[in-house]
Amino acid sequence: MTITQKALFRAAAVAAAVAGLIFIGVQINHPYLDATSITTTDAMLRDSLKMIMAALALTGITGVYLRQVTKIGVLGLLGYVVFAAGYLSMLGTEYVAALVLPSIAHSSTAYVNDVIAFANNRPETGDIGWMQGAIMFTGLTYVGGGVLFAIALFRANVIARWASALLALGSLASVGAGIAPQYERLFAFPTGLALVGLGYSLWRGQRTPTALPILDHVSSDLDPVGAR
Repeated sequence: MTITQKALFRAAAVAAAVAGLIFIGVQINHPYLDATSITTTDAMLRDSLKMIMAALALTGITGVYLRQVTKIGVLGLLGYVVFAAGYLSMLGTEYVAALVLPSIAHSSTAYVNDVIAFANNRPETGDIGWMQGAIMFTGLTYVGGGVLFAIALFRANVIARWASALLALGSLASVGAGIAPQYERLFAFPTGLALVGLGYSLWRGQRTPTALPILDHVSSDLDPVGAR
């Protein structure tokens, strides 16, 4: 079995689109979270899906970045690194939400309630330690990286610009969760749709065979015939 660049890009496209659909799906009828509800099958399943979503989104944005690596510039690299850090951090925090908090919810109820409250823009009463920094890091890199990456994508004009614009809107909309927490689940929809759009555009771009310029350059440098 030969793994081609086209196949890898299409795999990244599917990953991005599935991540977007999961991100939208887990928001629908999302239960109110506290130390009691986080132990339910519903909440644990949603947090597990968010963990999968973060991994798929990271795969997807990596494919999107590599598809236009020679056109996206330094801003694109910076945006990708920060955005990727956000999804990596999200993977970690969702791991805690899905597997750690439910296991200590009965023995450390106050702590679990405070972690959930801080993560959902509600006032907490106690000290949650390093989790506060982890959650803040996730939020800052997710929003900042998403905006920078979206701007770079829009400027490169390789992936559909409407998807890039939607990513910027979705990233900025996340800030709205702190202003109007009652609508926080709705603010996730633009980012989910943006991931679907980026995946769709990346998939469509593989209809015409293309190769990564970087890989072509490396190949020619290593080819004794091409070097002459």
